[in-house]
Amino acid sequence: MGKSLNEIAQELKNNNKKVQLIYAFNGTGKTRLSKEFKELVAPKGDVEIEDTGLANKKIIYYNAFTEDLFYWDNDLVNDTEPKLKIQPNVFTHWVFVDQGQELNISKNFQYYTDEKLTPHLNAQYTTKNDGGKDFIVPAFSEVTFSYERGNEDFSENIKISKGEESCFIWSVFYSLLKQVVEVLNIDKDSIDQERETDSFDNLEYVFIDDPVTSLDENHLIEFAVDLAEIIKESISDLKFIITTHNPLFYNVLSNEFNNNNKKTGYNPNKHFKKLCLTKTEDSTYEINSSNDSPFSYHLFLLNEIQKAVETGQIYKYHFNFMRNILEKTSTFLGYDVWGDLLSPVKGDKEAYIKRILNLSSHSKHSAEEIVMITDDDKRALTNLVKEISAIYRFNGKQNKYGEEV
Repeated sequence: MGKSLNEIAQELKNNNKKVQLIYAFNGTGKTRLSKEFKELVAPKGDVEIEDTGLANKKIIYYNAFTEDLFYWDNDLVNDTEPKLKIQPNVFTHWVFVDQGQELNISKNFQYYTDEKLTPHLNAQYTTKNDGGKDFIVPAFSEVTFSYERGNEDFSENIKISKGEESCFIWSVFYSLLKQVVEVLNIDKDSIDQERETDSFDNLEYVFIDDPVTSLDENHLIEFAVDLAEIIKESISDLKFIITTHNPLFYNVLSNEFNNNNKKTGYNPNKHFKKLCLTKTEDSTYEINSSNDSPFSYHLFLLNEIQKAVETGQIYKYHFNFMRNILEKTSTFLGYDVWGDLLSPVKGDKEAYIKRILNLSSHSKHSAEEIVMITDDDKRALTNLVKEISAIYRFNGKQNKYGEEV
C-alpha cells in the first residue's frame, strides 16, 4: 500500500543514518518531499521562520525554491547591464553580510566553471525608480559577471549560461555548507578549541534536492565527489538527505559514500542508505532500499566509456571511470590489485597501467579535466575497453532506466 509524502518524510526522519541518498524520476515529488520534511522538522509557527536568522534553525535545504531566490534583470531598455538579482533571505545574508564569504564563493564558482569568469557583488548604492524617486539598493543584492580572456580582452556585464548560474547559486549554498560542517566538527564543550559561531548549534539536517539540473557531465562528476567528501568529513550528529533524478550523479555519489573515511570514522555500513522513491498509479508513494541492480555502477561507467569511444569524445575522467571499473571488478573476483585483471589483455600491460594511473589522478582544477587527451591515449582506451568487455563478458549497454540490456 502506498504512502503519502508526509509519511515518507517521517520515515526519513526516523532513520538514524547519517546520509540518505534517494533516486527518483523527475515529477515524482522530490521538491514536495523536501518541503514536507522541513515541515516535520520545523513546523510553521515554530521559531523556524526567516526573520530569526540561522540561530534557531534545525534544517537548511537546497531545492528549486532556493534557485528561485535568484532571478535576472536583463536590462531590456539599454541591453547593457544584465544583473542576477537576489531576493532577501536569511542564507545569503549570513553568507555575504555576516560571514563575508564573497571570496570563497567566487573561488568555488570559478572552480566549477572557468577561472576567468568572475562574479561581482554590489555595494549599497542609490538609484531612481520608475517614478523618479531615489531608493537604496542594498549591498549583496545583485551580481554581475565579467570574463577576462587575456591580452587585455575583457568582457563585463555578461549574462552567463543556465549551467553557470546553477553553479553560482550552488557555490553560495556550498560555502555555507562547508562552514556548517567545519564549525559543528568542533565539540561545543571543548576547552581546547572554541566554535567561531553558535548559530548552527540547533542544526540537525541538511536536505539537498536535485542540485545538478543544469550541469554538464564534466562538472557534475567533480561536484558529486566534492559534495560526498565534505559530508564524509562531518563528525557531528548532522544528518544529510540528498535526492536526485540524475543516474550519473546518483552513481558517483553512491560510489563515494560506499568508501570508508578512516580519519572521521565514516563507515557506509553504519552511516549510509540508498533509497528509491516512486509514485504509484493511485498517486501515493513508495520508498524502498536500493541495491546495485538498477544502478550497477561499473556497468553504468562502462556504458559511459563506450559512448565516449563511439563519439570520439574521450576525456581524462573516462580513464578514472576505467580505473573504477577495474577496482570494483578486481574486488569482486578476489584479485589483490586491479592491474592483475590486465594480464590477459593484448599489448603492454605495464603501459596500460601507467597510462590509467597518470590520467585517472584527481585534478584540483576542473579545466584540466575537460582538456582533450592525445590520439594515443584515445586508442589505448578504445582497445582496453573492448578487451576488458570481451574477457570479463561485460555488456555495459543499459536502457534509459539504467538497467542492463
